[in-house]
Amino acid sequence: MQQMPCKFACFFRVIKVKGVTFQQLNFFRRKYVMQHKKTLFQQAKLKPASAVPPCLERQRSNEETMIVHEVKSVSPLLPPFSEKPVMNEETLKLTAATTTVAKTVEESTSKEEKDWKEMKLNLDTLPNILVRLTKIKLTVLVVGTASAGFALAPVPFDLSCFLLVTLGTGLSSCAANSINQFFEVPFDANMNRTKNRPLVQGQISPLLAVSFGICCAVPAITLLILGVNPLIGALGAFNIFLYSCCYTPLKRVSIVNTWVGAVVGAVPPVVGWLAATGTLDAGSLVLGGILYSWQFPHFNALSWGLREDYSRSGYCMMSVTHPALCRRVALRHCLALIGLATLAPVLDVTTWTFPVISLPINLYISYLGFRFYRDADRASSRKLFLCSLWHLPLLIFLMLACKKSLAHEDKPKQPTS
Repeated sequence: MQQMPCKFACFFRVIKVKGVTFQQLNFFRRKYVMQHKKTLFQQAKLKPASAVPPCLERQRSNEETMIVHEVKSVSPLLPPFSEKPVMNEETLKLTAATTTVAKTVEESTSKEEKDWKEMKLNLDTLPNILVRLTKIKLTVLVVGTASAGFALAPVPFDLSCFLLVTLGTGLSSCAANSINQFFEVPFDANMNRTKNRPLVQGQISPLLAVSFGICCAVPAITLLILGVNPLIGALGAFNIFLYSCCYTPLKRVSIVNTWVGAVVGAVPPVVGWLAATGTLDAGSLVLGGILYSWQFPHFNALSWGLREDYSRSGYCMMSVTHPALCRRVALRHCLALIGLATLAPVLDVTTWTFPVISLPINLYISYLGFRFYRDADRASSRKLFLCSLWHLPLLIFLMLACKKSLAHEDKPKQPTS
């Protein structure tokens, strides 16, 4: 205690000359102040008499002390590597048995991998599998557009011809979709949207899928040729070939596949009109044009949200390789729908009421197409895709409501008395 005034005098002398550093204040905070139970206590520690004053503490901090601890050797628990562990006869037999079992398991697994596995098909789930194989939603859309083309024709309604056309078009769509899934099995496995398809999951054999497609294609073409019109049968066969053998391989080669797929989708309403009238006139081309243009905003908006999947699967889509062209084509065909709706009454397909009442929905889808072109994000593409789902059915309903009435023949004049 007697040395404390001397220490403080020396400390204040240093402060007066050099000032106080942050390290010195931090040193006193660590040494003399501690926090315990959220309360600050001041604790003084007695130092030995030979303590160095703070003014000389910097010199002492430079001196490093080294403490060497001697580690005692520990006796090994296991025998040395050179020594062989003592094994009983029971342990030897157990190890030999485990090795033989492992070898037999490996041989059996290798044989199972090399040999063909017999696929067991449950007859209870077969109808559901075949429905998924045919892409039932797409098939319903194809049949609906063909029926709309038949109903819009300016001729009397023939029920038997209508049923034959509907059945033949539906079977043609089932055949094309089944063959399409057969060709795209390794690529569908890489996409989240298609990885649960029957062929990818192994729920049906490829032979059965192709056989089902052929069994749908043959009666479809036969019905259309013999029951309706040879030209319609040729169009049905052409559409199956175009979708399964042209559109499907082109998806991995060029972006032209989108235009080829749009032609496939435009054929069904033309088939319906041709079945009702027997001729390919301007009215059928208007219907085909509307379906052709509608598919671009529908598919381009859908593919925009699936760019990662298409890129991972190796598909050559506009949304992946030409994103600006994808948005530009979608907007262009949204505006084309307004022109095609105006062309319908000019070619005597509908009355002039149709372009007027269809203008709001056509303007709305064009506005969403412009938003998709400008923003180029998932939100705008999603809105355009959802709009296209209800736009086409509503547009077809308005066309049927504004269908031009049949040209009634002039009644013979009654003789005047």
